[in-house]
Amino acid sequence: MFESENKWEELVERVEDLVSRKRYAELRDLLLPLEAADIAWLCDELDERAPILVFRLLPKELAAEVFVELDSDEQELLIRGFSNSELKEVLDELYLDDAVDIVEEMPAGVVKRILQHADPETRKGINEILKYPDDSTGSIMTTEFVDLKETMTVADALKRIRRTGPDKETINVSYVIDDERRLIGLLTIRTLLLAEEDDVIGDIMERNFIAVQTLDDQETTARALSKYDFLALPVVDTENRLVGIVTVDDAMDVLQEEVTEDIEKMAAILPGDKPYLKTGVFETWKARTPWLMLLMLSATFTGIILTHFETSLMACAILTSFVPMLSGTGGNSGTQASTAVIRSLSLGEVRFSDLLQVVWKELRVALCCGICLAAANFVKMLLIDRWLLRNPTVTPQVALVVCATLICTVVCAKLVGCSLPLLAKKLGFDPAVMASPFITTIVDALSLLIYFQVASMVLGL
Repeated sequence: MFESENKWEELVERVEDLVSRKRYAELRDLLLPLEAADIAWLCDELDERAPILVFRLLPKELAAEVFVELDSDEQELLIRGFSNSELKEVLDELYLDDAVDIVEEMPAGVVKRILQHADPETRKGINEILKYPDDSTGSIMTTEFVDLKETMTVADALKRIRRTGPDKETINVSYVIDDERRLIGLLTIRTLLLAEEDDVIGDIMERNFIAVQTLDDQETTARALSKYDFLALPVVDTENRLVGIVTVDDAMDVLQEEVTEDIEKMAAILPGDKPYLKTGVFETWKARTPWLMLLMLSATFTGIILTHFETSLMACAILTSFVPMLSGTGGNSGTQASTAVIRSLSLGEVRFSDLLQVVWKELRVALCCGICLAAANFVKMLLIDRWLLRNPTVTPQVALVVCATLICTVVCAKLVGCSLPLLAKKLGFDPAVMASPFITTIVDALSLLIYFQVASMVLGL
């Protein structure tokens, strides 16, 4: 609705003005056409006392939708400001999976109050979902879905959907179960609407379907939803009994969390669950320092190598000036390979069984890149460093050492970068851990070893 940042700023000013002048009727009329996510954004921009006023002006259904879009800190403030009747109204309007998400993020005192004012059925559903492991499909599913029997007619099914549908997460797909609640088929609303009223559900339902289990990894389930373009996936237990569904909005949240976590790990930061500006300095320090400490200590190997070859450096001091270039190029080469492999692993495009194929591809790429970089660097060293800058210590032999090292460094870096994530995945670690900082530290040490070995052979140091 609002296309520019200026329009949003004007909206915030308008809302603040109406709140200050207590023009609540006008404020309500201004808010009603907005989407729930936009109202939640407004609440985040307003004074901390304003959100509860805005919340009380909205219809119950819209208020519940806005509540779900708020971050956990604002939700906690609102819950603490709600009367018991207001809290119950909100809980009655929430879908079960949203209620579970809120309970998981609230302090114990707030959770106790929520469970006290939730109806028995909601409380039971919350407890059932909370028993599943955090990263499992069961932890993100909802038990609010439409189930049908195969002996029903289309007319019976439509009556059931009209009666129970308003309280369900989605009615686009209905699930057909037997007397023991085992999943035997599914049916889209399109199929129901186009069928004859006296058609039997068992005759028109889809018997070939994809289902996930409660203990499956939630990221795998989210990627399945993305792969097949489903709006929802049925969740069954080990005996194929239907216990819930996972909807596409929950899958998007999971994928966003996983991508954020991978990016943080690739940058050597312990994953966090709060927005950047709402994460305190102490929390940020705790997330970054352990990795920095580990990488700093591991980088001491570079210093040990330099110390070991100190005599060689003194005999040919010009070699020192090319160390940063070799280390930087090696780190960049390794990062390119690791990023491509980590992305492919997360999308399911490669597996550990593809290791040899991945290594063979990266080896050829590395040779092409290395030779190209070495040729350009050889010309640069002789043309610019030796001729234009008149540096007589940059001899053709020194240029040969640097360029040969460059080729070997790029090859080693890309092989390390592509193989470590695959090995980490095979061993049960997150491949994102084997990313830029970790690989750069390894490649720095390798590049120095290669550099001085080549210098020793060519220059006789």
